[in-house]
Amino acid sequence: MDNTDKYLLNYKGHNFASPVVNDIDFLENIEDFEIRDDDVFLITYPKSGTIWTQQILSLIYSEGHRNGTENLQTVDRVPFFEYNTRKVDFVKRPSPRLFASHLSYNLVPKGLTNKKAKIIYVYRNPKDVLTSYFHYSNLVVIFEAMNSIEELLEKFLDGKVVGGLWFDHVRGWYEHRRDFNILFMMYEEMKKDLRSSVLKISSFLEKELSEEDVETIVKQATFQYMKSDPRANCDSIVSNELGRRTNEGRFLRKGTVGDWKRHLTVEQNERFDKVFQRKMRDVPLKFIWDLNEG
Repeated sequence: MDNTDKYLLNYKGHNFASPVVNDIDFLENIEDFEIRDDDVFLITYPKSGTIWTQQILSLIYSEGHRNGTENLQTVDRVPFFEYNTRKVDFVKRPSPRLFASHLSYNLVPKGLTNKKAKIIYVYRNPKDVLTSYFHYSNLVVIFEAMNSIEELLEKFLDGKVVGGLWFDHVRGWYEHRRDFNILFMMYEEMKKDLRSSVLKISSFLEKELSEEDVETIVKQATFQYMKSDPRANCDSIVSNELGRRTNEGRFLRKGTVGDWKRHLTVEQNERFDKVFQRKMRDVPLKFIWDLNEG
């Protein structure tokens, strides 16, 4: 375990956000964490639609969330597994337990390979991941602030960021998909057709929803709705738990597809494409770089 970096804690090849790792023992024993058959894990690389999908899962599982009778933050319904900043006793949580995680495939609890518990893996085109990471790094103090896209691009392509190397994370989960009960969802497809995505996720989770439920979920899982919903927008978490670097900017910033075009130069984009083509050429996952395509 390498804890020499102020911002990154490297453990078994995975880069954790050091400031919010509050239980080293839990990390070291994470593979032996006892999994229940009805556990659900949402797994993403950072900045790939985690908060959004946490909201969708919370809405699918909680009628009280849908109808507004329960005022519980989404991050409490779907807590982060490896960043247990609120010190929840996961063992005492009632079933079904919902978790969010950025872990790579080789670090998750071994019990997930019995293929009973379910995993939803959301991936996003990495140029937009990079762009979102850049703005987030300049919003919260738990991430190393990046002075420029160029500075982040070098670190990102070298895996020296939270989550490690994006290519390894996505490839790893895809190549080991048969070891798990896993559904792959693409961020951009969710943006294009949220309703179909909600139905696909709920079908995978074997959750029957009425037409009214589906309409409510789709409405409350839109970016604009979430931005104004204090249960989902993480504004208080940024201010009170993660720490703001600036009063400008919000956790939920744009939630768009193709914003990378406003940030990457032609040369940077070409450099990124070369690495992407080399690292991902034999991974048949579909990627959408702009909503005008696909």
